[in-house]
Amino acid sequence: MIEIRTLPNITQADLDRLITGYTATTQYAVEYDEGETQMTLRLRLETLPAPRMVRYDQTDAETLARYQGYLSEGCSFGAYLDGALVGIAIAEHQVWNNILWVWEFHIGEEQRGTGIGRQLMGALVTLCEARGIRAIVCETQTRNTPAIAFYRRMGFTLDGIDLSYYTNDDVARNDVAVFMKRRIG
Repeated sequence: MIEIRTLPNITQADLDRLITGYTATTQYAVEYDEGETQMTLRLRLETLPAPRMVRYDQTDAETLARYQGYLSEGCSFGAYLDGALVGIAIAEHQVWNNILWVWEFHIGEEQRGTGIGRQLMGALVTLCEARGIRAIVCETQTRNTPAIAFYRRMGFTLDGIDLSYYTNDDVARNDVAVFMKRRIG
């Protein structure tokens, strides 16, 4: 049985085990045109010739320390299966604009597709409703169509795109930041 509860702490081993990556068979191609009287930005879903496996780099000690700080806010959750941590939602309440920024949202590879992500996201929504937080924001990439599809199923909509969030060549690499938002209330 899955238990969702506030995440009291996180270790490097937990992050290494849960933040692994994804496999995609599609991606969003970025089409951008800027003229004198019009600027157009469009994302077009395209099928990849072969599945793309993306593996994330391991987090560093500085990131782990930053995440530990967020846990003290009580806005982060863990999903536990028989006492073992199998999913995380590490989030920060950004007071200045009253949003919940989700820094990490991951389910262990063996548990994906079992409803744990839905339960974790439900805990974030319930927290926001209880605290009067106006929205939840998640960042992903045009290449990570499994994450985009999940967020859309959870009621998120596209709310922003950053053409140079990771590097100055994001558009050429077709690895553009996508910001998904779910408004609360």
